[in-house]
Amino acid sequence: MNWNEIIFFSGFIAFILLMLFVDLVLVGKKSHVVSFKESITWTIIWVSISLIFYLIIRTHGDWIHGIDSMEKLKYIIKIHDHPINIDGLDFESALAVYRNNLSLEYLTGYLIEYALSVDNVFVMILIFIAFGVQQKYYKRVLFWGIIGAIVMRFIFIFLSAALIQEFAWILYLFGLLLIFTGVKMFLSRNKEEKMDADKHPIVRFASNYFAVYPRYVKQHFMIKKRGKNYITPLLIVLLVIEFTDVIFAVDSVPAIFSITKDPYIVFFSNIFAIIGLRSLFFLLSNVMNKFRFLKIGLAVLLTFIGLKMIFHHWLKEIGFTTAYSLYVVLLILLISIFASLLIPENNKKQ
Repeated sequence: MNWNEIIFFSGFIAFILLMLFVDLVLVGKKSHVVSFKESITWTIIWVSISLIFYLIIRTHGDWIHGIDSMEKLKYIIKIHDHPINIDGLDFESALAVYRNNLSLEYLTGYLIEYALSVDNVFVMILIFIAFGVQQKYYKRVLFWGIIGAIVMRFIFIFLSAALIQEFAWILYLFGLLLIFTGVKMFLSRNKEEKMDADKHPIVRFASNYFAVYPRYVKQHFMIKKRGKNYITPLLIVLLVIEFTDVIFAVDSVPAIFSITKDPYIVFFSNIFAIIGLRSLFFLLSNVMNKFRFLKIGLAVLLTFIGLKMIFHHWLKEIGFTTAYSLYVVLLILLISIFASLLIPENNKKQ
């Protein structure tokens, strides 16, 4: 990591923390039930910021790695395996090609992660219901869950990037994992998901190693009673959310590595999608039943990404660019959404 990367990355993290501080301390200091209007407002805000960041990469993407020469540009393209050709171009024209491709990689990765987050939302709803959490505390749990997710994704993404650069064959394992997950998701699409809170491994772990208070105490994660420290069930719910995010990261992070090998672009797209996940949670919790074909779409999306990861060298040779990946991702998501809205659901009794 050079100084340009450190400065750009530090600025990105500082901005994200500032926005989270504004949301938690200035806007949502009191625990409350998030309304449909509030969830739409914050969803629009985060999507808009994500698109503004796309424009920043589109116009100044070279700032991320501090590219100041043709030699540096060729090195970055080679090490991150960008599917572009700058032979015969002058430096400014080559930079324009690089920025355009980089911005498309970010946007495609963001769409993939945001789409896969929908399935994560469904599981989170099950967790809150299974643990009997009051709706007014959802926002607090999700806020700290996102903070933990940012740290975990940072470790996971940059560790994966280092492993991919050292052992290229790991991409094929990621591809097989995504295909397996996609097929499994398709086959289990109609199964009713249930969760037994008492049997969850995190609950068992916390019960064995910590003093757990028997009931919720407002929005507190920890309390002190008669000189003894206790963790509350709300902290256990937070730990279950974090555990669930790690499981989902095993699918979603490799999915973005099929689009770009640049760990910074993987991280940026991941973080914007994760932060937008909280507002998406409250939005989808009101309309989740309307998109019954979305799970099939996500299964197809994962399978496509897995195949792309396995055949990436062949696809690069035939000129399958980042733009084509973006078109396929959009097509899959749009078909599943419009099919859910246009095709009426059959009567279950029939």
